[in-house]
Amino acid sequence: MLKIDNISKTFNPGTVNEKAALTNLSLDLKDGDFATIVGSNGAGKSTMFNAIAGTFIVDEGNIYLDGEDITFKKEHVRSKVIGHLFQDPLKGTAPNMTIEENMALAYLRASHASSQYFSRISGKDKAKFREQLSLLGMGLEDRMKQPVGLLSGGQRQALTLLMATFVTPKLLLLDEHTAALDPATAEKVLELTKSIVAERGITCLMVTHNMHQALDVGNRTLMMNAGQIVFDTSGEERAGLTVNDLLEKFKVGAGEELDNDRVLLS
Repeated sequence: MLKIDNISKTFNPGTVNEKAALTNLSLDLKDGDFATIVGSNGAGKSTMFNAIAGTFIVDEGNIYLDGEDITFKKEHVRSKVIGHLFQDPLKGTAPNMTIEENMALAYLRASHASSQYFSRISGKDKAKFREQLSLLGMGLEDRMKQPVGLLSGGQRQALTLLMATFVTPKLLLLDEHTAALDPATAEKVLELTKSIVAERGITCLMVTHNMHQALDVGNRTLMMNAGQIVFDTSGEERAGLTVNDLLEKFKVGAGEELDNDRVLLS
């Protein structure tokens, strides 16, 4: 479903602030893969996500999604088939618009029709919005006319997850999407995530700072350092790994110990 072929990205080249964020990074994800990603600070995890989403164009290499070369496609074009959630619950929704209007935007953005407008949202569509909101178990289906800015962080993140998957994307990118939430809410949003991904068979990449999540969630674990993937495990090998094993694998692959305090203390 996703093929990344030797991509590189350097920010501020030729200046004192030059930073090689990605270096000859390659990755193949099969249809339905759910891969978790851990790594040190500045490892390139979010940069890789932004490269996939089209926030910038990579300097070298190619990115393919479902067999199509999307390397030079605009971000808004990729957003029709790529869902992207961020750590900040305030991102991904328009606070001054209602829940219903936010869902309508997400629905129409992912539509394959050549021209879509708010007027094309039917009563049937709105009923579907309500039905999907009820699955969150947060009572949002009874607040569809309220501005999203009135919701809590957990409610907004759950809504954003629903919006990103309302029309099933080919790829879902989750960039520490539960890290800013309290533990109970984070667990609820994570369970919603696993349920939606499993039910829809969505191919997914999830950055996490929690080493236990990295081994328990999904079917594959990646570790990144200095803009490269230094360890990739799945299947029986992954099932037999402990957190200490994972730290040792990182040390061998990266040539140094993991230095992310949030990861080590999780």
